[in-house]
Amino acid sequence: MTTAGSTARSAGTSTRLRITRRGRVVLSTLASLPIAAGAALAILAGGSAAGSADQGMSLESFPSVTVLAGDSLWSIAERIDPTADPRDVIAEITALNQIGGESVHAGQTLFLPAVYGN
Repeated sequence: MTTAGSTARSAGTSTRLRITRRGRVVLSTLASLPIAAGAALAILAGGSAAGSADQGMSLESFPSVTVLAGDSLWSIAERIDPTADPRDVIAEITALNQIGGESVHAGQTLFLPAVYGN
């Protein structure tokens, strides 16, 4: 049975959270998992790109086009395949050349997927 004095004393005290050494190790391990997973994916992606380069596949083996003044990815896509949807052609060109957005500049060389070779 509790007395009024012991109830008041227990309600007024605060409990501090103490993390043991093992707890800190577990928390730091959990926090580093996304970083380790990202690093592993980067290593795997880099390894697959290096593997394809070792097999003789380089961008120079693909047909290419030089961007002219006033060209856009849309105009280039329409020029190299007038029958295809330009959005699909643009997606293939940007993926192959690893460019973001739709901005290209005059003089830039763009490699084209092999299906658009002459």
